[in-house]
Amino acid sequence: MFRKLRDDITAVFDRDPAARSVWEVMTCYPGIHALIFHRFAHWLWGHRLRWMARFVAHVSRFLTGIEIHPGATIGRRFFIDHGMGVVIGETAEIGDDVTLYHGVTLGGTSWNKGKRHPTLENGVVIGAGAKILGPIVIGAGAKVGSNAVVTKAVPAGHTAVGNPARVLDTSEQGRQRQAQAEKMGFSAYAVGRDQDDPLSKALHALLDHASETDRRLEILLKQLAAAGVKCDEKVQSTEHFDREYLSKIVD
Repeated sequence: MFRKLRDDITAVFDRDPAARSVWEVMTCYPGIHALIFHRFAHWLWGHRLRWMARFVAHVSRFLTGIEIHPGATIGRRFFIDHGMGVVIGETAEIGDDVTLYHGVTLGGTSWNKGKRHPTLENGVVIGAGAKILGPIVIGAGAKVGSNAVVTKAVPAGHTAVGNPARVLDTSEQGRQRQAQAEKMGFSAYAVGRDQDDPLSKALHALLDHASETDRRLEILLKQLAAAGVKCDEKVQSTEHFDREYLSKIVD
């Protein structure tokens, strides 16, 4: 238990630049307090002292604002940043090096007995206010954006955002869309190909067309340069997109 506590404190220094000393972490970090209570409550739960375990968890919730069921399994170097409003259900399983921000819920979607809460594999990061619901698996190294509502598994190393959450496009085409969107002055954040929203499809078509146009212009300029045609004159670009309007319709 003390070895895990030492690892948990080390994780705070690794992930929170505001941490100044071990004494400050031990006395002022509710995430560490909640973990200390949980390690003890989980030990009681494992020894079938269920009421005592629930009572310790209840006291922890009252003191820290973090609710962790004593039946939840938590790995090493777990870090809860700020912590207020975090809820972790009974059958939740959390691996090593996981980070949760305030307002995160690892909840269930069923009243049936058995596995009904999420599994977070090693290195997962869950943003503030995100809700991970049901017996799903968030793969190793995955990230969940703030206020996302996740009800389906997230593959390892991927990022899920939005409500309902969608896994961001990590293909080459997806990266080209993101780069083109940044040039236009807005972000294609949370726009997914698997949606039936005609606005989303129109935005995808726009970004794909702009990306293809840039690619063709680059090829044309290279061919002109190879033919000895100078193209050094700078042409003033014109803004064809109303940035504020695009931001509104994307939101």
